[in-house]
Amino acid sequence: MTATLRSLRDAASCMRWALLALLAFMLAACTSLPKPIEGASADAFSRIGRFAITVNEESGKQNAVQGGFSWSDDGRRYVLDLTNPLGSTEARVEGRPGAASLTKADGTRLVADNPDALAEDALGSSMPVSGLRDWLRGKLPADPQATEVTRDELGRPTAFEQGGWRARLSRYDALGPQLLVLERQEPGRRIMVRLVVNPS
Repeated sequence: MTATLRSLRDAASCMRWALLALLAFMLAACTSLPKPIEGASADAFSRIGRFAITVNEESGKQNAVQGGFSWSDDGRRYVLDLTNPLGSTEARVEGRPGAASLTKADGTRLVADNPDALAEDALGSSMPVSGLRDWLRGKLPADPQATEVTRDELGRPTAFEQGGWRARLSRYDALGPQLLVLERQEPGRRIMVRLVVNPS
């Protein structure tokens, strides 16, 4: 019975981190671009791809989850869909200035003033979700300030620390990086998020 409860607790922990991606954050491979946000401006931005999240505990235990993501952004608001390996949507994150929401497959809905606060409510840990809007474009948000920034010959960021995350961005195309590797050290565990963007 204890082993069963522990297994259920571990599964719940993995799913919380899956929702992060991206709130990530974070795939079954998709074959078409996400539908644009209705009324999107000329600078609308969209990406699709897959994610993997690995949590290494101090005890040596490792939890991992993977799936797909679809990101649509018109510069003011965004929609992020997270899918399981079979392609079914597990969660949708929607955000705009002053508001963000997370809707799970079972209909459960969480709301907050901003995506970072939403991540904290959903995961119990502060996460720089808003930073992903810029990171996916190969840019660095102004706040919090990024440190240890390295850039390629075109001036695009390739490595930095920001908001408690160490990030590596590579495989740039015209829209931004196609590979993002994010690492975060927390008490008792290390988290790694890997986002692979499908070629545009």
